[in-house]
Amino acid sequence: MTISGTGGDILQEFREFVRGILGGDFFEKDESLKGVRVLEVCSVVLGPAATDILAEFGAEVIKFEPKRGDQMRYVSPFAYYWKNLSPGLLEQNHNKYWVGMHFGHPKARKLFYDFVKKSDVVVDNLTPGRLAKWGLSYDRLREINPKIIQLHVSGFGSWGPFTGRTSYDAIAQSEGGLSYITGHEGRGPIKSGVWIADWITALMSALAIVTALNYREVSGEGQFIDYSQVENVIRFMDWTWLYVFKTGENRERYGNRDVAICPSDLFKCRDGWVAIAAFTEREFEGLCRAMDRMDLYERFRDPVERLKDENARAILAEIAKWAESKTVEEVEELADTLGFSASRVIDVEEAYNSEHFRERGAVQEYYDPLYGRLVEPAYPPRMETPARLKWGARPLGFDNEYVLTRVLGLSMDEIKRLEEEGVIYKWDPNIAPQTPPPDWDGKRGLKFP
Repeated sequence: MTISGTGGDILQEFREFVRGILGGDFFEKDESLKGVRVLEVCSVVLGPAATDILAEFGAEVIKFEPKRGDQMRYVSPFAYYWKNLSPGLLEQNHNKYWVGMHFGHPKARKLFYDFVKKSDVVVDNLTPGRLAKWGLSYDRLREINPKIIQLHVSGFGSWGPFTGRTSYDAIAQSEGGLSYITGHEGRGPIKSGVWIADWITALMSALAIVTALNYREVSGEGQFIDYSQVENVIRFMDWTWLYVFKTGENRERYGNRDVAICPSDLFKCRDGWVAIAAFTEREFEGLCRAMDRMDLYERFRDPVERLKDENARAILAEIAKWAESKTVEEVEELADTLGFSASRVIDVEEAYNSEHFRERGAVQEYYDPLYGRLVEPAYPPRMETPARLKWGARPLGFDNEYVLTRVLGLSMDEIKRLEEEGVIYKWDPNIAPQTPPPDWDGKRGLKFP
């Protein structure tokens, strides 16, 4: 790479250079996890979101569902369904193959053993010990395939006093301390508006699997991974634990104010809200110039001095009064000119339509053969082997024939007998969230025959 020019020219050349490497058609790029086969025995969000990350980077994920199906088939915002599909199911279930099979049936367990022989990873988020009761403990799986990696993710882990307690995202946020520190002074705790404990734990679970795959590449050995959702919440609570340990003081709620960076807060303008941050001496000087308040700069140029509670409250109050007289655009322009950070608080629809995110592929439009045109976010980072959305969630048992013939080599007669014996199954036509869309022609989206 050769860059010439100065200032803005260099930045533009760099942008074009990177775009040339990373841009282009996502569906023509290589897949970084191609060749990795993952068996998913999961429901709801925590486990499926972890395997979704792997699937979007190219892993072959085979999802096994009980007869009623993944619970998220029935969890949908404001009871909204589209073509019998719950948005709650779709978001963490892309690019997967769907098999209807429950391991309570002895022949189903035998089939699963055969899958394990030909796979790299097993992921479950069932109650700790559930798979072991079905004869599918890690010890048994390792006998079948010594290189198998199993990740078990649950609310509280596989051992300890809380093992076996049911956990949802709200429980994990509360038990890990996140809800307590979220909210405004003098008011009660607030949980995040999204399932943040689920999604971040899923992300870290996927990372754990990738590190285990790397270790296996070096050592030839698989391993068991135990991941706790609540412990993951504890891990991303930034500086909280050291502060409590050294000071003996609790961390309380301070609303949108960042008590470790001042100023860093949200402020109301004439026409909306804006985030403003200016921690370094130079950034704070720029903000004070924008406000025509160099007296604040002279008093509080030292970032550490600004962090003292009394000083921080005084500074934020002055910024709040100033912002009320400005439009959001005026604040953003001043920030660009004078060197502090400011950005409007956009709503979800604005983010959805953002030209920036569309151009970078963070929001991808793709054609699902079963459901048609879909627009969804894909996983960062932008890479030469990027995450991509190929298809969305599928009806219960949709890929039975494809998976059993291609992976296990079963004949159609054998598959028919398994259906007759209740070992495998498909959607119940009377339960809409399990079924294909109403306009399905019986062929679209099928990979078999």
